Amino acid sequence: MEKVIVLGASPKPGRYAYQALVKLQAAGHDVIPVHPKVEQIEGIRVIASLTDISTEIDTITLYVGPDRMQSMVDAVCALKPKRVIFNPGTESESIENTFEEHGIQCVRDCTLIMLDQGRY
Repeated sequence: MEKVIVLGASPKPGRYAYQALVKLQAAGHDVIPVHPKVEQIEGIRVIASLTDISTEIDTITLYVGPDRMQSMVDAVCALKPKRVIFNPGTESESIENTFEEHGIQCVRDCTLIMLDQGRY
């Protein structure tokens, strides 16, 4: 199973970021939630910043809009994940181009739908 960062993780069950975290974990993935102000979600320790992660990452699924994401582009490139999933509302052509220049696959899709349809 994959090691997955949920960037913009949320402790609120109504949020898609929360639902993705729960579904990814239920599917057996090693989930790393990232949020600067939350300490724990569903018993999982939340990491405050991408720069606090030093392990190999398979996928980063984004729940952060392009404006806030801009300040994290270098940190994502430094982690060198295999792919980044741009969930609806997180798309940014310029950020995607930067990631692709660093050899990171970019996918515009919904993590929840991908999991539900067996395409994750």
